[in-house]
Amino acid sequence: MSTAENVGAGPGYTARELTVHRRPAELAKVTRALRATGRPITLVPTMGALHEGHLELIRAARKVPAAVTVVSIFVNPLQFGPGEDLDRYPRSFEADLELCREEGVELVLAPEPADMYAPDRQVGLTAGGLGEQLEGASRPGHFDGMLTVVAKLIGIVRPDLALFGEKDYQQLVLIRRMARDLNFDSRIQGVPIVRQADGLALSSRNAYLSDEQRQAALGLSAAMAAGVHAGPAGPDAVLAAARAVLDSEPLVRVDYLELRDVELGPVPDAGEARLLVAAEVGDTRLIDNALVQLGPAPE
Repeated sequence: MSTAENVGAGPGYTARELTVHRRPAELAKVTRALRATGRPITLVPTMGALHEGHLELIRAARKVPAAVTVVSIFVNPLQFGPGEDLDRYPRSFEADLELCREEGVELVLAPEPADMYAPDRQVGLTAGGLGEQLEGASRPGHFDGMLTVVAKLIGIVRPDLALFGEKDYQQLVLIRRMARDLNFDSRIQGVPIVRQADGLALSSRNAYLSDEQRQAALGLSAAMAAGVHAGPAGPDAVLAAARAVLDSEPLVRVDYLELRDVELGPVPDAGEARLLVAAEVGDTRLIDNALVQLGPAPE
């Protein structure tokens, strides 16, 4: 397979065709040339196994007038710890390309790990204190690896806008903080969680669930809904309502259930907050979250 593959008709790069680049430096040359023409660049980083949640990110990226949308497909080994699911993480590259083509994506970056990381790599990013909380407490180093690859992708593509899903809410907060702290000129945009009709948040890891486990996993979204409903009664009521739902489902083993402010600091007594949960269902780790209005809604 060549390093730059035109998936549409005709040779080379033409707008509205999909071209796959394996080498980051080659894609960087293309995006630099496009930027020189005045066209904005939008980036949707993914680890592949695309589903409707990813497609909503792509659709949001494509709404930017005259934008060229870049989708990265890269299962980043740095954000998987020992014993996690790196080897079995869902991979469906050809199907992913077809979805990208259907959504009008023009450029895909699909590197191998050796293209992204030198064998003697020494420099990376650290996520700081927030990176050691919530997901970071259970997955040490996860957010360091995530921020490192996102910083590399932004450096390669130099997008005007990069889009991330709110399902990985802690990730989104950390990426925004990284962009601020490191003076990136790319704007970071969150896109709301996409759910199936029964409320389950879309995730590539949902493919691991048996029918029984999937039914049990609905407890996470039900807990979020219960917490949102209890918001006017205050923080304690929110956590109690969500916990009651989770405790009623024996197949759900809760890692954490926490209420924070929207920047994931201490929870306020009133105003907007974020309710977050992580749990194991079978041997699959799932996360969910919801925006909660504590106290009476502002007039």
